[in-house]
Amino acid sequence: MGSLFSKQFERRKNIKAEKKTLCDLNENCGESYPGSDYRPADRKNWMAGLGVDKVYINKIVWPGTHDSATNKIGIPFITRPFAQCQSLSVYQQLVKGTRVLDIRVNENRRVCHGVLTTYGIDVVIGDIKKFLSETQSEVIILEIRTEFGHQDPPEFEKYLEEQLGEYLIHQDEHVFGKTIAELLPKRIICVWKPNKSPRPQSGSPFWNAGHLKDNWIDTDLPSTKFDSNLKHLSEQPPASSRKFFYRVENTVTPQPDNPIVCVKPVTNRIHGHARLFITQCFTKGCADRLQIFSTDFIDEDFVDACVGLTQARVEGAC
Repeated sequence: MGSLFSKQFERRKNIKAEKKTLCDLNENCGESYPGSDYRPADRKNWMAGLGVDKVYINKIVWPGTHDSATNKIGIPFITRPFAQCQSLSVYQQLVKGTRVLDIRVNENRRVCHGVLTTYGIDVVIGDIKKFLSETQSEVIILEIRTEFGHQDPPEFEKYLEEQLGEYLIHQDEHVFGKTIAELLPKRIICVWKPNKSPRPQSGSPFWNAGHLKDNWIDTDLPSTKFDSNLKHLSEQPPASSRKFFYRVENTVTPQPDNPIVCVKPVTNRIHGHARLFITQCFTKGCADRLQIFSTDFIDEDFVDACVGLTQARVEGAC
């Protein structure tokens, strides 16, 4: 019992120290970068607001959500706090400005996070189609993967194509160098990551796992995650030259050996430092590599941080 208490005391001490490290860095370096003062007049249509003939796919800093469809997962007040990473529906996230969705499914076409499940994928598809019907030129990256430990849903590609076919941007590496205007009326880049089924090939309506990469580390220590994000990002080619999307996630993850295992209080350790991260990307010389930036419990300021940098790139300010 004594060793366990000592271990937990040391962990709490480390977390406190790492939170202070980020707060001190923020105080010393600030959150100013090209476009940081920009606020879109209409987040629901922020891509259109930047000019679809000027916005190249490889210039966008895409605001994304981690475990996007978990707003109603599990049982309220019982299991939900351990798996809920978003409080908004997929439709509400898109209206707020989110443009990258992270959806995990099981063999029954239900959205899940680990062993916990929620509504069916049809709810997600319905939200996406509703948003697309209300806008004209917003492009979405839709990542759908079979959750670890589950089987691929039967005939899932056929289902997705039946539901979204008119919107799907087919797998083609030339897309990265095109403007939104050149892709319209197609508006969804759908990355399908099955566990065992064959991965999509060039020319398919779906993009394979090689076109959306990240370097996830499983930690609840905010400065450790922050530094890891910067390190891995700095190792990537510039977004303007690569033929895949690279994602950085402004999140930390509850650990089973820590008393605090609910998502929100843990991820709040890093949540408020998105603008600091972008500032540090400029300081470290890797801002040109930032592309997809995702978070738990997305809010307007996170969206504005990404859109502002996108606007600066479009206008040639960085």
